[in-house]
Amino acid sequence: MPVNITEEFVHQLMAQIDFLTKQNSTLTATIAELNQTIKELKEQLNKNSKNSSKPPSSDGLKKPAVKKNRSLRESSGKKQGAQQGHNGVHLSVISNPDHTMEHMHFDCNGCPYREKCLDKACIKETRHEIDAVVTVDVTAHNLIEVRECPLHGGVKTGSFPKNIKATVQYGKNLQAMVVAFNTVGAVSINRTHEILSSVFNIPLATGTIKNMVTRCAESLKDTYEQIRLKMITLGLIHCDETGSRVDGKTCWVHVASDQNYTYLTINQKRGQAGMDAANVLPHANGIIMHDCWSSYWKYQNVTHAICCAHLLRELNGVIENHPEQTWAVRFKKLLLDMKKVRDKALLLDKDEVSYYHRHKFDMEYDSIIKTAYGENPFPETPAKKRGRKKKSKVLNLICRLYNYKESVCLFIKNLCVPFDNNQAERDLRMVKVKTKVSGCFRNEEGAQEYLTIMSYIGSARKHGINAFTAIREALNGTPDIIFN
Repeated sequence: MPVNITEEFVHQLMAQIDFLTKQNSTLTATIAELNQTIKELKEQLNKNSKNSSKPPSSDGLKKPAVKKNRSLRESSGKKQGAQQGHNGVHLSVISNPDHTMEHMHFDCNGCPYREKCLDKACIKETRHEIDAVVTVDVTAHNLIEVRECPLHGGVKTGSFPKNIKATVQYGKNLQAMVVAFNTVGAVSINRTHEILSSVFNIPLATGTIKNMVTRCAESLKDTYEQIRLKMITLGLIHCDETGSRVDGKTCWVHVASDQNYTYLTINQKRGQAGMDAANVLPHANGIIMHDCWSSYWKYQNVTHAICCAHLLRELNGVIENHPEQTWAVRFKKLLLDMKKVRDKALLLDKDEVSYYHRHKFDMEYDSIIKTAYGENPFPETPAKKRGRKKKSKVLNLICRLYNYKESVCLFIKNLCVPFDNNQAERDLRMVKVKTKVSGCFRNEEGAQEYLTIMSYIGSARKHGINAFTAIREALNGTPDIIFN
């Protein structure tokens, strides 16, 4: 049956085609957007401490398998365990023990000839048991008064030592142990009270423990400020930040450190406001090493160095989640080759890497970035939309590597600059342990007290002074041993 094609029918068909075309375009864009969202969510699920900036603690019980292509370590050719000629550590035989016990055969117990046999017996073998004896040493300080001095006449009264201020008080060793438990040991105040009260059998109240920690922090105020002043004058500062919970809210702990000193502060802000409050970076004029967090780039008075360990983890993420990105494998190999050449130069006591290697790495760097941009072109911005279109995480990484090339490669040009920022990460590690073990800080003042003490202890350890000795010196009024 012939169809009567009228002008109205043609217009209806054209309108329907136009509608379907627009609908198809909309659905195509929606599908593309959903596919991108699914891809990003899958990438987020695949993230762990080996391929992103997530901390190892976030891996939980599902620790990621260590793959050969992700490890920074290389085979040394040596066997596992201690090497030949290694000075082992063992318990030494004690020549003068505090107690001696003799053990005879059980048949000898109650035997009438036991003493006679003992006179003729010999010691076949000696074994030593080393144990800790927990005792409380109480010292009574008596103030002596002479009613009539035969030499000068009148009443002569002695005086207590400066540290003896109360009728009954705790000594410096016990105070140092309390502070060490609560800070270095990351033990909460309640658990410190429970452990030490049961061990020493003394009524060590939680309020007393808090006061001991506060007094220790107050005694370190001048030392803490001296550490900050030393940070400002350093040629290289390691910087990092990590989150912690204070009064149910997230605050940020900032660190500035080197191989000799540690300076920790806390602030409600992670960015420049928190860094300015620490009062180190605004006055520094050397090199600062960081993880490329955007706030660090606002300090123009310093030279920037980027932690390449962070870059390697990001590259691992690209390699695992985007196998088609060939440039990431090349760039990872480039960083490891640069590290190998730098380490060899340091081993040979050289002041710099050869011009040949610097030029070779420079050309390879530019070649890889060119390839990376070819594999990841910039997204086209629709004509009707304003502003820049959102870039993918891979493209963002490429742009960072391009824009901050000098900071990425600084470790190969200046051998004083390390390959990674492990120093700052190590100095922040105890803060994360404290947060996990104790939960959170009650208030910001308590958190700052903890960080003041940990800044001092961290600096003391770097000078070969153990934590307990350092705390005891602080309580005795001589914390400046870390500057000697």
